[in-house]
Amino acid sequence: MNEMKIGFEMRKLRLALEDISPMRQFKDLHKGIMRYKKILASIKEVGLVEPLVVYPQKDAPGKYLLKNGHLRYAALKELGQMSADCIIATDDECYTYNARISRLPPIQEHKMIVKAVNDGVSLERLAAALNMPIHVVKAAMNLLKGIHEQAADLLKDKNISPPAIRLLKKVSGMRQIEIAEMMVTANNFFPGYAEALVLGTAKDQLVNPDEPKKKKGMSAEDIARMESEMESLERDLKTATDNYTENMFTLQTAQTYIKNLLKNANVIRYLNANHTEIYSEFEAIAAAESL
Repeated sequence: MNEMKIGFEMRKLRLALEDISPMRQFKDLHKGIMRYKKILASIKEVGLVEPLVVYPQKDAPGKYLLKNGHLRYAALKELGQMSADCIIATDDECYTYNARISRLPPIQEHKMIVKAVNDGVSLERLAAALNMPIHVVKAAMNLLKGIHEQAADLLKDKNISPPAIRLLKKVSGMRQIEIAEMMVTANNFFPGYAEALVLGTAKDQLVNPDEPKKKKGMSAEDIARMESEMESLERDLKTATDNYTENMFTLQTAQTYIKNLLKNANVIRYLNANHTEIYSEFEAIAAAESL
């Protein structure tokens, strides 16, 4: 079984901002970039929550390129900060980290707010700093009440909306974990998908099993059919997930073999003369960047 390469080190490191070189520049952050103002106010009130992501510069020991977090970096500089917590990327591809998280997902925001309140910051001050109504801040504080810790951990860096998270509170803790795993596997965090998974949940896995399932525009028979179809879908998805790593290893091995095969001039001449369709397919497989 092949080992998957991790795109960044699983630890934080405190680095001087002067040793970090941004890869992007902004002209006037205070004009037209509302998110920057929010980040600036947030860092001023509660500090940096999400670390910067940097990559070691080649031929410059101790120096780093900023791969992710340019607005946070600019805000830290404006506030006169000299250093920041950073995650060290091990892959010089910008998408490696960006594909894993979006900017301050709801669960991260929840943890930031809880930490700030525990540190003595008032809800009114937080609401002003984050440019949020105070009732939204209160809702964010209570976001994970009733959510299983393992389910929250699976979704902590995903851009799943608060309504989708609250839907999970209708099912048991173990079912929450199953739903979270399915959402991560499908890379689908929309409330509609979460609602479908909840509606497809067996009665004995609901928090209130005696409460009838309701969905506008759907009859009880429709919901029962959805529940049956969802069970079948989950079984198929689990089978596909269990076989994914092995299948990918087999495909990568086959691609490597085909690439080496096409380096042989005699093989190429034979395929061109006798099996042009197979040769075209082999070329496409060898050229594919991902399988």
